[in-house]
Parts: sequence; C-alpha cells; structure tokens
Amino acid sequence: MTEASGLAGALASRLRALWGTETEVTGVRPLPGGASRESWDVRVRTAGDAHLPVTERRLILLREASGRTRYPDKNVAVEAAVMTAARMAGVPVAEIYDYGTGDQHCALGRAYLLMERLDGETIPRRLLRDEAYAAVRPRLARRLGEVLARIHQVDPDSVPGLPRVDALGQAAALYQAFAEPRPALEIGLRWLAGHQPAPAADALVHGDFRTGNLMVGEDGLHGVLDWELAHRGDPRQDLGWLCTKAWRFGSASPVGGFGARADLMAGYAAGGGTPPDEDTQRWWELYGTVRWALLCRRQAERYLAEDEPSIELAVLGRRVCEQEYDILLALGHAAPLAVTDPLEGLEDHAATPHDRPSGPELLRAVREFLTTEAGGTDPRLRFHARVAANALRIAEREALLATAHAQRHRARLAALGCEDDAELCATIRDGSLDHRFGEVVEAVRAATIDKLTVANPGHLTLPG
Repeated sequence: MTEASGLAGALASRLRALWGTETEVTGVRPLPGGASRESWDVRVRTAGDAHLPVTERRLILLREASGRTRYPDKNVAVEAAVMTAARMAGVPVAEIYDYGTGDQHCALGRAYLLMERLDGETIPRRLLRDEAYAAVRPRLARRLGEVLARIHQVDPDSVPGLPRVDALGQAAALYQAFAEPRPALEIGLRWLAGHQPAPAADALVHGDFRTGNLMVGEDGLHGVLDWELAHRGDPRQDLGWLCTKAWRFGSASPVGGFGARADLMAGYAAGGGTPPDEDTQRWWELYGTVRWALLCRRQAERYLAEDEPSIELAVLGRRVCEQEYDILLALGHAAPLAVTDPLEGLEDHAATPHDRPSGPELLRAVREFLTTEAGGTDPRLRFHARVAANALRIAEREALLATAHAQRHRARLAALGCEDDAELCATIRDGSLDHRFGEVVEAVRAATIDKLTVANPGHLTLPG
C-alpha cells in the first residue's frame, strides 16, 4: 500500500463519520513547498440520493511530517479556532472541516488540519510577474490593509489558548538559544532594543501574513493561508512583516512586492485600523528582517541538530546572510552592490592525472540534471531537486573561495583586537568598541558580503 492510498482510506473513513454520507476519496496528491509540514491535495466525491445530487469537492490536508512533533495538541486546536474566528469576522479564510491532535485517537495518526481548497495562485514569482495578475496587483496593497484591519479586530479573548508573544523578547531568546555569534544580528537586535516603540493594545496577530501565504486570483484576494503562528500581541507586527524585504521577492514595491506603504495604510485605516507612524513601521520592518534571519537559522537547526533529512531545511541555513545584509541596508550601513558570480566564466581543466569531465564539469552536469530532469511528475520532488541544485552551487562557490575568505576574516577581527566572532559580538553588545563603530560596521559588512558571494551573490544587488 502506498502512502497516498493509505491516506485516502483513512480520510474516506473519517469524512463518512463527519458528514454522515457515503464518501469516496478519488485522489490524494502531495503538494510542493512548506518547510513545516506536508500538504496534500484531496479530491472527494459524496454519494447522492433522491434528494441530493452527487457532490465533488477539493480539500487541502495539512499534516505533521513523519517523526515531527511541531504541532502539539493545543496548537492545532488553536489554529483551527483562529481560522474559524477570522472567517466569521469576514476575513477570506478556508473553512475548516476537521482537525486532529495527533494523539492515539487521531484519525490520521498525526496532527492535521483538513479544510476547503481555495482557488488561486500563491507562488510569488507568478503573482508579481505574470501578465494574468497585472490588473489585480495595483489593488492588492490596499486590499491587504483592509484584511489586516479585520484580523486585528477579532477579540483575542475569543480564542481559548491563544498564546501571547513578546516579539522582541522572543527574537532575543531565539538568538541566545543558538549560542552562535552573528555580529550583524547583534547590530540589528541592539538597534531594535534601543528604538522600541511604545506598545499597542493586544490584538489577534496572524504572525505570517506575507506574499506566499496569500491565495490570489485574477480578480483579487481569495484567501489568507498558514495561521500556525497566530498569537496575541502587537498588531503592527503583521504590517511590518508584510513589508519586510524578504517578502518582496526582488520587487521594488514594499508591500509584499505589490504596492506602496501609503496604499496599505489607507486600506488599514478604511478597515478600521490605526496605521502606525513611519518610525514605528520602520522598526517593525527591521524586526521582520531580524526575525526571518532567526527563523531561517531555526529551520536549519532542524537539519543540523535534530536529524531531520530535508534539503530545503539545510539550504535555509545559507539564507541567514541575506537577512544580515538587509539589516545593514535598513540601518544605512550598506548599499546595493554588484558582485560577479564566482561560477561564471570558470574554466574547466582536469586535475592531473584525472580525466575529463573535470570535477567542476561533473558538478555542473549534476546541477543541470537536477534542474531539468529530476523529479518527473512529482511536484515536491521537482521543487526539492531545484533546491538541491542551488545547494550544489553554494558548495562549489565555497570550495573556490573559503580559504581566502577565512584569511580575510581573521585579518579583520585582528584589526579590531578580537579573537573571534564571539568576542566581536560581545563588543557590539556592551558598546566597548563604539568609539570605533565605523570600523566594526565595515568588518561586519565585508564578512557578510563574503558570505553572500558564496550563498547568493545576486542578493547583493537588491535595494533595501
């Protein structure tokens, strides 16, 4: 029995019990993406009778990955309750049909959410570039503001068990838990701590409201997805997160790549929200960049320390330096920079006594295979094959440049009187090198550029 067929049988049994009618699961297909849990497209047919016709539906199943315990009982229950409350408040959200907590009585053996499937597109590069969405793009920033205002008007007390999150405290705790010195993050966290705005009244916060978690059709917004990080806290977090540079996907438009902040805030005000001032919005956008750096590192930790075999999680660890450079950009400590990809124009020579294809040529052949052929018709395998091809590029660049980069970094630290990154971080934290802060920033910037030259040189060209 395949995983899909076993899942289809379990779902059919559960849906018969829920709906009280004969139900057949006619298709179960894995969907790509999602570093947190599995996504499945489910097709269902319910039997008709003399009074009711045969009905066909498409559902989405979100399920805990095998061996994971990321979604304990109350988390799934809270997520379902948040989505239901938001839907009742007029937010475009999928209807929840069922959920399971993953205990011994769970219908699917693991924690899950089963909901209606919304039509539309979520892939950012399509939404931001395809002609099909050209007409709707200019309207989305305002519409997203209106929807966020509706979310923030949901009474957080109406959702039992909704956790309260101190945003900056959570970020600082996550950074400290890694016990890994990162000077650029120290600079960002220090600035956030020194410029924190006055708190706002608690509200329901989506927690991950951004391009990629929005279902959009050619006629507008169809749904808000991925409520697993919902909590009670400062509602301005959602406004800042939506405008964080990472979620613009290369676009110059700050609101998720779609439009201007003025349009977002106009929609937020029209929906009944109180827009933040510019300084407060800037704080939350920088917070979003620091937070995404930490979340990328947390995802990589699942691969590094928790033995979760995922190429996607592994590669996320090499995206931390993107956010580090974006922190420096946001604070005026860096500017966009054109850097040639070290792999461009690389000459191929066999290393004596070895034959050709040379090592670099073989690596290129594997990358081309992963990009063009691997995965077949399975969308998840195709996605992971592209991620694996990117991992090879990173490894090739590092093999070329690692020795020179390590020598330069030791020289930078020595010039500041620091033995290692941990000592440099301590001086940023306690201010003992503030009289040489320009030199500190220069060293941190240079190290971050080296890291990005290996991980993703194209990111250096993007404006803040």
